[in-house]
Amino acid sequence: MITSNNFHPPNYLKNPHIQSILNSMGPRKLRSIVIQKKLATRQLILKSRHGARLAADFDSARISNDTLVILLHGWEGSSRSAYQVTTTSKLLENGFDVLRVNFRDHGGTHHLNRRFFNSTMTEEVAEAIEEFLEQHYYGHIFLAGFSLGGSFALRIAADQGDRLNLCATVAISPPVDPVNTMTQLNKALFIYERYFFKRWKRSLHAKQAAFPEYDIHEELKIARSLNDLNELFIPRYTRYPNPNAYFSAYAITGDRLASLTTQAYLIAAEDDPVIPSGDIGQINLPEALTIKLQKYGGHCGFIEDFRANSWIETKLVEIFERHRFRNPCR
Repeated sequence: MITSNNFHPPNYLKNPHIQSILNSMGPRKLRSIVIQKKLATRQLILKSRHGARLAADFDSARISNDTLVILLHGWEGSSRSAYQVTTTSKLLENGFDVLRVNFRDHGGTHHLNRRFFNSTMTEEVAEAIEEFLEQHYYGHIFLAGFSLGGSFALRIAADQGDRLNLCATVAISPPVDPVNTMTQLNKALFIYERYFFKRWKRSLHAKQAAFPEYDIHEELKIARSLNDLNELFIPRYTRYPNPNAYFSAYAITGDRLASLTTQAYLIAAEDDPVIPSGDIGQINLPEALTIKLQKYGGHCGFIEDFRANSWIETKLVEIFERHRFRNPCR
């Protein structure tokens, strides 16, 4: 099912680049720094069955409603990204406990695992979440992710949603066809490609520092673009022979989400400058997936005012509250 146009920003915030930038910079970033200092966050190391170690931040609501929301960040973001922190604050205010999980090699965790992160690693994230849930009982469990984290959330829900007892899943601006996403990223305003190039290159340097045996200093010196890094990294450090094969491996097109058994939502904007919204049409929609396609919002933005309050935060609370009043998932 596809619904649309619930988000109506003021005219001065309709530009998709303003929406995308304010998602994680400017007033939202400043607000997140203040919020994080006030949170009584517990830092955890969660383990998968095969020994992967993932860092996570856990916050408990002052008056808990017996509900956990698990948040997944975007590529080269972290559990401390501005949108993660402000969303956590909104959820805590409404009685939800929040677990923010870092992917491997994100949030300064390059030293925790020898293998590089890649975007197909949903299983270890699901297993890390499962380890947490074995030690914490909740009547309701929700999963939400932003950008690449949204793709992870949908794939985890499709593959392991029953095992994790998920009540519902929300993906905000996920890459649907990553091949097209990379093409769009290279055609979009240059600041996006430069942003991800610099962050990924810095991440690869951090991995090299943690594991000197990789010896990729020279390759990193001559890399000038995301395409250069893709050509260096993918054939050497993933099981895929080339970038297109790798990107296709984590697409959510076709019947990839057919095994969804619990309700899921995909929220995206038609004007997303990074991820082509038209790719949503490549998904064979299962009954359990609802698409909420908005006219405005940019990439993960959906910013309502110049304090960078996000409509998404209120929408998540609305969705989770609605499902919370249904029967417990366990």
